[in-house]
Amino acid sequence: MKDYRPTSPGRRQMTRVETKGILTIKEPEKSLLAPLKKQAGRGRSGRITVWHKGGGHKRQYRLIDFRRDKFGISAKVSAIEYDPNRSCFIALLNYKDGEKRYIIAPHDLKTGSEVITQENAPANIGNRLLLKNILVGTQIHDIETVPGSGGKLVHSAGSFAQVMANEGGYTDIKFPSGEIRKFRDTCFATIGQVSNPEHGIEVIGKAGRARWMGIRPTVRGSAMNPVDHPHGGGEGRAPIGLRRGPKTPWGKQALGVKTRRKKKWSNRFILQRRK
Repeated sequence: MKDYRPTSPGRRQMTRVETKGILTIKEPEKSLLAPLKKQAGRGRSGRITVWHKGGGHKRQYRLIDFRRDKFGISAKVSAIEYDPNRSCFIALLNYKDGEKRYIIAPHDLKTGSEVITQENAPANIGNRLLLKNILVGTQIHDIETVPGSGGKLVHSAGSFAQVMANEGGYTDIKFPSGEIRKFRDTCFATIGQVSNPEHGIEVIGKAGRARWMGIRPTVRGSAMNPVDHPHGGGEGRAPIGLRRGPKTPWGKQALGVKTRRKKKWSNRFILQRRK
């Protein structure tokens, strides 16, 4: 981690991940960039579905190859780059046939390394292979939920899942949440932990840096009036009161509420619920 000299109150606590010697100093690959329109927390209907989003620095989207469907063709890692749209780093691959693609960079993947997607490839960092060919105890990420669908799970910085068992056409995988779940062993996954594991201990340091990231201010419910929030009103700093727990602005329970459907079809694949 990089610390700053305390030249101002914001700088005093601010930290960031030291990327010197990790990231490649270069412009992003133009052919793999796409425009990214700001939604400010709005969903498909145009209504705000996620609060406290908006503003922020202008970004371009990096087209990430989650399928990695160039089977049997090795690729050389030409750069490890910063991606403003995700917490981990990304790696630029140069395939032997001349094509370039971005992938999620595993931790400790070096520039100049070679990676490959193959059913039974060596279990080297960055290689992608079938779950049934991965040894028990191996750390993996970018896991498919359905064979051929592309990586859907374990993408955030520093995260990894672990192979627990291979039997009966299924692979048992333990996730960062503690959940153990069965997947078809013909799904693909990438070897290694996701890059940038120090991301979680970064200190933003000042409100302005949050605004650069597109995070708007959050107002406490207890600071509002009763008409605006169930926690509002009262004289001084009043507690939540006789309610069972914190509420949303619409009066629903806010913490510890189970939202998963009880009869969801995939329940039978979950061996152990998350903690």
